[in-house]
Amino acid sequence: MKPGGEQPGILHHLGRRGWWGAMEYDEKLARFRQVHLNPFNKQQHEQGAGEEAPGITSQARLPELPPGEPEFRCPERVMDLGLSEDHFARPVGLFLASDVQQLRQAIQECKQVILDLPEHSEKQKDAVVRLIHLRLKLQELKDPNEDEPNIRVLLEHRFYKEKSKSVKQTCDKCNTVIWGLIQTWYTCTGCYYRCHSKCLNLISKPCVRSKVSHQAEYELNICPEAGLDSQDYRCAECRAPISLRGVPSEARQCDYTGQYYCSHCHWNDLAVIPARVVHNWDFEPRKVSRGSMRYLALMMSRPVLRLREINPLLFNYVEELVEIRLRQDILLMKPYFITCREAMAARLLLQLQDRQHFVENDEMYSVQDLLDTHTGRLGCSLAETHTLFAKHIKLDCERCQAKGFVCELCREGDVLFPFDSHTSVCADCSAVFHRDCYYDNSTTCPRCARLTLRKQSLFREPGPDLDA
Repeated sequence: MKPGGEQPGILHHLGRRGWWGAMEYDEKLARFRQVHLNPFNKQQHEQGAGEEAPGITSQARLPELPPGEPEFRCPERVMDLGLSEDHFARPVGLFLASDVQQLRQAIQECKQVILDLPEHSEKQKDAVVRLIHLRLKLQELKDPNEDEPNIRVLLEHRFYKEKSKSVKQTCDKCNTVIWGLIQTWYTCTGCYYRCHSKCLNLISKPCVRSKVSHQAEYELNICPEAGLDSQDYRCAECRAPISLRGVPSEARQCDYTGQYYCSHCHWNDLAVIPARVVHNWDFEPRKVSRGSMRYLALMMSRPVLRLREINPLLFNYVEELVEIRLRQDILLMKPYFITCREAMAARLLLQLQDRQHFVENDEMYSVQDLLDTHTGRLGCSLAETHTLFAKHIKLDCERCQAKGFVCELCREGDVLFPFDSHTSVCADCSAVFHRDCYYDNSTTCPRCARLTLRKQSLFREPGPDLDA
């Protein structure tokens, strides 16, 4: 290298070729650009091979080479320096926010097409398949951080996100089908209210279980109708305008509450009406609203009916209720089981775990008890339980046998138990006698008389402090 930083090879080359060499370089560069399209010039891509870009003449676009110079072309092997690739194109498989919007728009259009096509036609089936694919693709494109929460608490409802994809359900809010494969839906664990995730914020009805917990009682008047005018001609639940003529919406009466509801709140569901059961022994299902159906379903197994107070004459006219008096015998057997180790180890009282109130009292009934009594299931179940309990006390357990009674009036017969059908129990001391002996003898109970004398003797005896 010479002083001054100049390179002798480059100066010598420029000096030899001079200006003509620079011209040749520009022409070859122009020809190279002509062969390889410029990726930044989209207008050039759209033109054909023989078309010219507007504003560019053939002389300006393709300068002539001097004679004797080789043409800078390679028809069989084109040099590729990466300029032909569109580096600004979207990678395959990448979807942006605009694609999500387009998919949503396509889903709405596909829904409209399905509604417009004839029902059960092949075109409609194909459109439904396309809609499913679009919804699946939309679900894939959603941001995973935007997933629906597993638990939502709203108006005392406790909603859990369902994971089942194959079950076909109906939304209780919008009254449309829930497609579990492509839609997110929730179920309330208290009242089993089902709805789409998009319908959660539209719910205005509180959870029925809260009413069951705070005010567990039935409407015992048969269809207490007050008329549409008392409701201002509006739905009793959502307050939508209704009328009996069906304009703007059909008014449907609930046989349980007696009120009128719109078609969105009353789906003509059938349920047994408690008031008709306790007054008429009528178990025919009647049309009720959705809210009443959930309330009656949750109250079905709750023992809240004092049947002897509501309708005492029902036991005289319904033969099936006579068999339910075995409940009284089971209550008399309970003290034996509580003090028996073998019975507690065998957990005999758990035979009635579905009807725990049977071992607590003999007054309360549930609608399920009365329904099972009407069908005969409860009578058979109680007879089997009564036989099992009596067998343990009389035959299997010596401790329970030792707690039996001997009739003190006749001093004859076997050991008696208070749940035997031919015995009577003293209301004061719980002593057990033969029924015939107890009613034939006009004197007082021998055990009660003996206990009274013992108490009097205790009061008459002077205490040790007084003698001193």
